[in-house]
Amino acid sequence: MTDTILSETPLEFDPFSDEYFNGPYDLYRRMRDHAPVYFNEKYGFWALFRYEDVCAAHKDWQTFSSAHGVDLSTLNTDEAVIRMYHSIIMMDPPEHDRFRALVSRVFTPRAVSALEPMVREVIVSFLGEFDDKDSFDAVADFSGPFPVEIISRMLGVPASERQQIRHWLDVGLHREPGQMDPTPEGIQAQTESGIYWMELVAEKRKNPTDDMMSRLIQVEVDRGDGEMTRLDDQEIAGFASLLGGAGAETVTKLVGNAAYLFHKHPDQYKKLIDDPGKAPAAAEEILRYYPPSQYQGRYSVRESTWSGVTVPAGFPTILITGSATRDERFYDEPDVFNIERTPTLALGLGYGIHSCLGAALARMESRIAIEELATRWPHYEVDEAGLARVQMSNVAGYSNVPVHRTR
Repeated sequence: MTDTILSETPLEFDPFSDEYFNGPYDLYRRMRDHAPVYFNEKYGFWALFRYEDVCAAHKDWQTFSSAHGVDLSTLNTDEAVIRMYHSIIMMDPPEHDRFRALVSRVFTPRAVSALEPMVREVIVSFLGEFDDKDSFDAVADFSGPFPVEIISRMLGVPASERQQIRHWLDVGLHREPGQMDPTPEGIQAQTESGIYWMELVAEKRKNPTDDMMSRLIQVEVDRGDGEMTRLDDQEIAGFASLLGGAGAETVTKLVGNAAYLFHKHPDQYKKLIDDPGKAPAAAEEILRYYPPSQYQGRYSVRESTWSGVTVPAGFPTILITGSATRDERFYDEPDVFNIERTPTLALGLGYGIHSCLGAALARMESRIAIEELATRWPHYEVDEAGLARVQMSNVAGYSNVPVHRTR
């Protein structure tokens, strides 16, 4: 009866509403059933909700361009301004392919595997502080600080400045309900972050060290005219900002979501405690069940049809990963959290040409963090009164997950 009434009432999907920020999964289901291809008149964007459409759209970069930006704020910005970001996430082939090749070798499974001792040492250094305590915040004390420590160490950020990157990012991504653009504080944080990366590039040019930024200063790229030239400061800063941001936010939200989900599903947590080898599968299920990146922004450059609905050219279009990974047309019992679920195509870290460069690293960090949590905190509960969700552009998860040890 309820769904019949809802199907007769125009549905509204607002990614800057309290309904979205507080958990949009019931809304996603209604959108998949009754408006799988949706146009939002308030913000002027189209959205795709079904698994099949989202997967196909990710691969169709000729229809859905990234060169206009990746979230609704930048997608409504002039393309000439977007190009000033010098970020590969805002490029289409062939330019995208040339630039991605410069850093992809750093994140091969073999290269990432060699980082495991460092990654575990960082994770243990943060979580181990609470071995003799009865409570901590799984995000503010743990999953917030450790990922940015890892990626910024790889980039060559001085130790005293690493956590500041995360704080700039959090403020820059924050959105007030009903507001598509960053707050004034967010704009200021983005500006300060941009200045910081440019100054760090200049410092690395003068005093190179054994880190990713120093190596980027030395590499050359084919600009498409057959001539090889080195990257300029803005391009290197764009790489660093992208890697630093993605490396911080994704794992932060995934591990925070893990702490909450294991609290809500103790049967699944017991499976992990009994068999730590299930940690990689657990990370994949968390990515499916509650992906940190809820949607990816594109720009429709030519007319196309999805689930029988035509999306015209000239509009921002968002691909709703958070809905696709709960689509009952593809998954059996998609709303059941099951760490023993048979693996399928993973969308949680992107798909197509813009799949996450650091996916192997993100999976390793998440797997180790889950292993260490199960080892050090096999019995805990979350103080749900202290939970706090983030209100961010296209990122979902918690800013606070207070954990208490149970005996």
